[in-house]
Amino acid sequence: MSSLTQSDVKIRFFAPADELKPYVSTLYLTEVDSSNGQPIADHLHPEWANLRFLQDETPLAAIGDQKPEIMPQFIAVGPTSRSSYFSAVKMRSWGIGLLPLGWVKFVNASAEDYADRTVDGDKDPVFASFKNLRGIIFDGKTNSTADEVGRINTILLKLLKQAPADNDLAQRAHSILVDPELATVQEMAERLNIIGRSLDRLSRKAFGFPPKLLLRRQRFLRSLAENMLNPEQNWISSLDPQYYDQAHFGRDFRRFMGMSASEYKALPHPFLNAAVHGRMAAAGAGMQVLHNPTVK
Repeated sequence: MSSLTQSDVKIRFFAPADELKPYVSTLYLTEVDSSNGQPIADHLHPEWANLRFLQDETPLAAIGDQKPEIMPQFIAVGPTSRSSYFSAVKMRSWGIGLLPLGWVKFVNASAEDYADRTVDGDKDPVFASFKNLRGIIFDGKTNSTADEVGRINTILLKLLKQAPADNDLAQRAHSILVDPELATVQEMAERLNIIGRSLDRLSRKAFGFPPKLLLRRQRFLRSLAENMLNPEQNWISSLDPQYYDQAHFGRDFRRFMGMSASEYKALPHPFLNAAVHGRMAAAGAGMQVLHNPTVK
């Protein structure tokens, strides 16, 4: 477990039970209590899928250029390739970071159908197996963090026993995707020993996006994570070796975050600053997308 408090935002990360680690990156508790009563906002980077369960107050959120809306108390978010706006005044929320293999294991739907989307998990039948989890987490008896972690693990382990067999190809593909040496879609297909069309189908179903976009997103987020973990660095010093130059990075920054790197740098990042170091300490990766599914 690791925690970091930034201003009025506190985020704590917990490793899931060992049996869940191929499927779940972390369990995380987000607590917001604005001391001046004003909304605390941030622009979150692209991620894999997440399930978030709100205890009481709900935030405003939106993906990409969508209009911010009040979120439900069970927020199901598919994998994202756009920045997510997030704003809250007071909130207590548990999150489950679903890795691609976890999506395939627990969600009976193509990840592409939920890419860059937020839905009400209580209303979407695809997430019916998680529908009672919010009530179990916040059972009214205690807000003990350890108890809540235990209840989440217990339910997920129960669902794991009922889930279909692992998709070994998806697991191998994810392990290859997080390799910083991977540079091309063709190389990825060759390492998996499949043709390009098969990789494209697998990528859309398990990861939510075509493989070319996934590689581009990995490269971008490696650079962003490096800069956030070492904020004294300038952007040039943070660039992934696969970038040709800063202009190349700048185009990706606008594609994934919806703003320029300088605009982003000028904004406060209370959620990301609270998250990136805590996630790094708890899971060995500053961002969910950089999480290596083979490292326990």
